[in-house]
Amino acid sequence: MSAFQPLDPLGIDELLGPEDLAVRATVRDWAADRVLPHVAGWYESGELPGIRELARELGSIGALGMSLEGYGCAGASAVQYGLACLELEAADSGIRSLVSVQGSLAMYAIWKYGSEEQKQRWLPGMAAGELIGCFGLTEPDVGSDPAAMRTYAKRDGTDWVLSGRKMWITNGSVAAVAVVWAQTDEGIRGFAVPTGTAGFSAPEIKHKWSLRASVTSELVMDEVRLPADAVLPGVTGLKGPLGCLSHARYGIIWGSMGAARASFEAALDYAKTREQFGKPIGGFQLTQAKLSDMALELHKGILLAHHLGRRMDAGTLRPEQISFGKLNNVREAIEICRTARTILGANGISLEYPVMRHATNLESVLTYEGTVEMHQLVLGKALTGLDAFR
Repeated sequence: MSAFQPLDPLGIDELLGPEDLAVRATVRDWAADRVLPHVAGWYESGELPGIRELARELGSIGALGMSLEGYGCAGASAVQYGLACLELEAADSGIRSLVSVQGSLAMYAIWKYGSEEQKQRWLPGMAAGELIGCFGLTEPDVGSDPAAMRTYAKRDGTDWVLSGRKMWITNGSVAAVAVVWAQTDEGIRGFAVPTGTAGFSAPEIKHKWSLRASVTSELVMDEVRLPADAVLPGVTGLKGPLGCLSHARYGIIWGSMGAARASFEAALDYAKTREQFGKPIGGFQLTQAKLSDMALELHKGILLAHHLGRRMDAGTLRPEQISFGKLNNVREAIEICRTARTILGANGISLEYPVMRHATNLESVLTYEGTVEMHQLVLGKALTGLDAFR
């Protein structure tokens, strides 16, 4: 019988094959080298310097659009993509958001719903990190009810003219292409918008207290004229953006456990060295109770992520199950961070440790890609057969 492993108490690593472990190691090593030495400073200054260089490096290790097939994408399994998200968010949620928006939203939308010409134009450069993408769905006055979006595209001859605003858009100010969803006379359509087009601008949002090591922007479209081939031909209606969101939410199920793991490990290390009343605080019953509860929720969440990843790889994962995972894992991750902060005491608020940074980042993760309330209603409808959204 193998020895008990405090950092893998359930032996979850035994579920992983050699390729899975290799992907995890590659992303973990990259994050340790390129993010962890700098991220506290980035967070404190509220910027992500060198984002284009970071994107190219992420492309070089196959992390962008990694679960997509063809066009320079890695064609990794859903579990491997999840492991990458976990390792990236263990460094910082902002870095995982960069990858998620690039791969699971912008690239996925083009890959799933775009024309062959659109795929050839955008995906190889995005997979390499040479081109950054963003995804415009949320608006200043429209969040959880995307059907009420006000951004509108109208036909003008063979062209489209796009006007409106999108809010809280990761990567917006540095993107080469924006996938923008808009109302049309035909229903909601998606557009691949080159960000250099006249009438398009993406002012960066400042003064955030969460996701500070991330580029967050507003998208402003003022009669942006687009050719007919800018529209994504493969989908009409909300099923387009919601299909992309399911892909992104899956990554969050894993990523949130990365933030939780980093906070738990910081608390565990601290508890074994910080002394009070003549011994390490990890030797006191109350601290051990906290650590035990944190470990339970952390590894239950990782097991849940594994299970959903296997279902995605098998083609059997349902949207309600994604809501199950997103709701549980982000909510528990925040609680793990808060408990870790209590173990670190006053040091828990210092950027010398990752705990408060992860806790504040997770407040954004709790809201985006569907709030707690929205996922509760998704599950409530699935459980009862009754729609409580309206």
